[in-house]
Amino acid sequence: MTGPHSPLQVLALCGSLRKASLNAALLRAAARIAAPDADIEVADWLGRLPLFNPDLEAESPLAVQALHLAVAHADAILVATPEYAHGVSGSIKNALDWLVSFEPFIHKPVAVINASPRAHHADDALRETLRTMSAGLVGERSFALPLLGAQLDEDAMAASPAVAAVVAEALAALRAEIARQGDAGIPVFPLR
Repeated sequence: MTGPHSPLQVLALCGSLRKASLNAALLRAAARIAAPDADIEVADWLGRLPLFNPDLEAESPLAVQALHLAVAHADAILVATPEYAHGVSGSIKNALDWLVSFEPFIHKPVAVINASPRAHHADDALRETLRTMSAGLVGERSFALPLLGAQLDEDAMAASPAVAAVVAEALAALRAEIARQGDAGIPVFPLR
């Protein structure tokens, strides 16, 4: 649990499993930029999740248990995903499907960073899914960065003032949502 002076604990979920993923590089850069004010854990293990099957929920597979544990212990979630065929990637949708009936996800503050602002179909679909799941979605729109085609690697992103500004804006919005929920008495895991 995050106290007033402890780092914000953020779980970062990437919708791409590609080794050279722009979104994964963005999340890793965000983790570097955010330290020491926030501890961002990039969940690079989402590819180990089995396809969602409600029959498995009673005795969740180990990868699902790891996802549940990471979500339950995070103060907030940061998502970055590419757009595939005007929709969200299968890997992020699968991860979210495993969280639909997971109580600690309800009201969890979530920020979405969009590395390709022209990819609005996936962004809109992702935000609708998160709203349906009762996430504490922050921002009127996603935090957009025009990185597609910019030829920036993780190091260049971590050194970029534009990336740093968006990461800071997203983290400030997550902190504001945590404070708003606390002031309103909304129960969020970890219980504050």
